[in-house]
Amino acid sequence: MSKTKNKISPPPNLEDTYVDDNNKSRKKNLSEERQENTSNVRNTLQNIHQELKTNPVYSILFGGIIILMSIFTLIAFVSFFFTWQEDFDKVTAPLSVLFAYDTEIQNWLGKAGAILSHIFIYRFYGVGSFVIPIALAQWGIKKIKLQHTSFNLLIHSFFWMIWISMTMSFFLNEKFPFAGGNYGEIMNNTFINYIGKWGLLSTLLVAIVIYFIICPEYIAWVKHILVFKYDRSSQEEKFINDFNDPNSTASNSISQTETTETSSSKEDVVITEESVANNEISLEVSASIDETKNEKHQNEPIFTIEQALSETDKTKEEDPPHDDTNHEETADANAMAEQLVKEKGEFNPLSELSDYIYPGLDLLNDYGSGIGKINQEELLQNKDKIIKTLRNYGIEIQEIKATIGPTVTLYEIVPAPGVRIARIKNLEDDIALSLAALGIRIIAPMPGKGTIGIEVPNQHPEVVSVKNVLSSEKFQNTNFELPIVLGKTISNDVLIVELAKMPHLLMAGATGQGKSVGINTLIISLLYKKHPAELKFVLVDPKKVELTLYNKIERHFLAKLPNSEDAIITDTKKVIHTLNSLTIEMDNRYALLQDAQVRNIKEYNSKFIKRRLNPNDGHRYLPYIIVIIDEFADLIMTAGKEIEGPIARIAQLARAVGIHLVIATQRPSVNIITGVIKANFPARIAFKVSSKIDSRTILDTGGAEQLIGRGDMLYNAGSDLIRLQCAFVDTPEVEKVAEFIGIQRGYPSAFLLPEYEDENDENSTNYIDLSDRDKLFEEAARLVVQFQQGSASFLQRKLKIGFNRAGRLIDELEKAGIVGKFEGSKQRDVLVKDMQQLEALIQKLNNQ
Repeated sequence: MSKTKNKISPPPNLEDTYVDDNNKSRKKNLSEERQENTSNVRNTLQNIHQELKTNPVYSILFGGIIILMSIFTLIAFVSFFFTWQEDFDKVTAPLSVLFAYDTEIQNWLGKAGAILSHIFIYRFYGVGSFVIPIALAQWGIKKIKLQHTSFNLLIHSFFWMIWISMTMSFFLNEKFPFAGGNYGEIMNNTFINYIGKWGLLSTLLVAIVIYFIICPEYIAWVKHILVFKYDRSSQEEKFINDFNDPNSTASNSISQTETTETSSSKEDVVITEESVANNEISLEVSASIDETKNEKHQNEPIFTIEQALSETDKTKEEDPPHDDTNHEETADANAMAEQLVKEKGEFNPLSELSDYIYPGLDLLNDYGSGIGKINQEELLQNKDKIIKTLRNYGIEIQEIKATIGPTVTLYEIVPAPGVRIARIKNLEDDIALSLAALGIRIIAPMPGKGTIGIEVPNQHPEVVSVKNVLSSEKFQNTNFELPIVLGKTISNDVLIVELAKMPHLLMAGATGQGKSVGINTLIISLLYKKHPAELKFVLVDPKKVELTLYNKIERHFLAKLPNSEDAIITDTKKVIHTLNSLTIEMDNRYALLQDAQVRNIKEYNSKFIKRRLNPNDGHRYLPYIIVIIDEFADLIMTAGKEIEGPIARIAQLARAVGIHLVIATQRPSVNIITGVIKANFPARIAFKVSSKIDSRTILDTGGAEQLIGRGDMLYNAGSDLIRLQCAFVDTPEVEKVAEFIGIQRGYPSAFLLPEYEDENDENSTNYIDLSDRDKLFEEAARLVVQFQQGSASFLQRKLKIGFNRAGRLIDELEKAGIVGKFEGSKQRDVLVKDMQQLEALIQKLNNQ
C-alpha cells in the first residue's frame, strides 16, 4: 500500500481578506456615488430644460440673440460686395496668416465677417446666401412672439438658397463670377452637361412653379405685401376697407341704392377690422379730431361693411311698419352681406390678437392621478362594519358593492324586502361611530337606482390636480361656450358644467374649505379655453388678496370702469358703480339684440360674424362677461340694498346677453343669501359648513355639514346633489398662467364698461360749461325731444358716436334742463316736450 500525503493548504491571510473586502466596498460606494451624481446631473439638466421651455423670458432672450446674429450676417454679406477684392488673398491664405495680429481686413465686421461672407457667398450660394439672415430674423421674431417655429422654415430656406444660387449663376455668371457662388456654378455645369442650357432653364422654371403650387400661402403673402394699407396709428388716415373701392363688386351693388343726401354734421366712422375684437372705435370729425382721439375701446364696433341700406331723412328714423319695402331691404342687405362674405370671408373676432397663444398644461403641476386609492383590507373592513352595524339593529341586506372615489368611497346596499328606508337613514351616526370616520353621508334612496348609498371618506385621500382634469379628453373635446371643470365625482368622472346655461353660480362654505381654490379653478379652466376677444372678467375682491394674481392679464381678459385705475375692484363704492354699469351694459346689449331680431348673444354674434349686422348702426361683437364676487357677505353688510338691487337685475335678465355671475361667501346665512338671490341662482356649490342650517340655506337640504373639507363639495344644479372633489390649483400655478398670458401682446387697455354716474351726486354736472358745448349738442337735443328718449345708448346709435361722447352730450343736456337726472339703469326723463320749447331754449343758450 502506498501512502498518500494530503497537502494542507496554509491558513488564509486575514489581512489580505480584509483589504479585498474593503476595496470591494469602496468600489461599490464609488459606483453608487457615480450613479447618484449622474442622476443628479440628469435631473438638473431636465429642470433647466423644463425652465427654458416654460419660461417665456428665455424664449424672448434667445429670439433677441438670433436677431442680432441675423443683423451681423447681413452686414457681413453686404460688406463682401465692397471689400472682397482686398480681402480675397488674405481669406484664402493659411489661418496663421489670416489671424496674424498685423493682418488688415477691410470687411466691415473684421475677420469673422470676412470668413463668413467668403464661405457662404464665394464658395457656396452667392447672392442666395442672403436667405440666411432673412430666415434667422424670421426665427428670432417668432421666438420673441412666443410662437412655434416649424421645421418647414429650414426646408424653405434651403430651397430658396439653391434656386437663387443656380438662377444667378445661369444669368450672371459671366459678369459676376460670385453671383451664384461656386456651388451654383458647379451645379449649373453638371446640369448643362446632361440636359443643356434650355433644359436647365426649364428645370428652374418648373421648380419655382411646383414650389408655389405646393406652398400657395406664399402667393397670398406676396399679395398682402403689395396691397396698400394706411398706417393704423394715424387716426386721420383710416378708411373702411373694400367697400370704399369703386371696383369692388359689393361696393358697386350698394352704390346703386345709396342716396346722395347727407347731413352737414354727420361724422365719418373710421373702421379697422383688427380692432373689432377689442371693441374699439375711432371717430373723425373735421373740427374736433383732438377730442375724438381719446375715444378708444368704448364698446364701439369696428367692422368691414359699409352701410347696407341708404339713409333717409332723420325724421324717418323711427322704426317703420313692417311692409313689403322692409322685406325687400332686408333681402338686399342679406344678399350684400353674402357677397361680402364671398369676397372677404366671415368676420374673425380674434384677428386683432391673432398671435395669442393659449397657456399650456406644462405650466401646471401634477399632484397625482386623482384616482382614489384604497386597499382591499380597508374595503372589506368597512363592508363588514356596515353589515354588522345594520344587523345589530335588525336590518338585513341582500347585496353591497363599493365605488372608490378620490376622497370618498360609495357603498351601495340593497336592503332585504320589508326594510324601511327611514330606519337605515336614522342610523347615520351609528354607522359613523362604528367606522370611526367623519363625513358619513347616507343617500336614501340613490336617484335612478334601487339602492341606498353610504359615503365613507378614504383614510388616504388623493389630490385631484387641475392639470389632470384639464388634460382629460372630456375637457379637450367639449363644445360648451363657457366650460367650467369642477373636479371629479365619486366614480372618478371629470365633471364639466356649462356656465352659459347655469346661468349663475353661488358658492358658499366655511373658511379654509376650498372656496378660493374653486374660484381659481373656475377662472383657469376658462383661460385655457377662451380667447381674450371672447371673454372678459369683472373681479370683485373685498379681501384685496385673493384675486390680485390676475392683475397681469388686465389688458387681455379683465373689464373695468373707464375712470378706474385698478381692474381688480376692492372698494365697496366702486363695486356699486361697477354693478350699475353692468346693468347699463345689459340694457345696451338688449337694445342691440332687439335691433338684430335675435334672442341671445350666441345668435347675435353668429349674425355679426356673417356680416349681417351693420356696425354703423351701433352693432359690435359681444364678448361674454363673467362677474366674480369673492366674499359677498362683506359687501351686503357694508352696502346692503345698493348691492342686492343691481345683482338681482343682472341675475334675472343678463343671461341672454352673456353676463353671468359667480358669487362666493363664507357666511351662508339668510340675511346674506336672500330669497331674491336664491331664486335666480339655481346652480349652487357648497363646501363644508358648520351647521345643517347653513347647508339648507345654500342647498335647500342638509349634507354640506357632513363633508370632510379640503375641496370636498356638493354641487346642486337644480335637481340632484353630486358629491365632488374640487380640482386643486396652487398659487404658483396661477401666477405662471397669469404671467404667461400677461407677457403676450394685449389690447391697449382693459375692456371698458359704460360710464356710471352716481345718482346721489347732486353736483355731478357743475363742471359742465354750456358756453363750450359739443358741436352735436343741438342735433342731439332735437333727437331726444323728437323721440322722447334720453339715454347715452340712444345718442350713440343715432349719431354714430362713441359712448364717452354720448355720455358728455347727455350731461350737457341735463345741465341745459332738457333731460332729467340720472336714475340708475332707467332712461332719463325728457323735460322738454315739444320742438318749439326746445328751439326757444337753444336760442336762449346761443344768446348767452
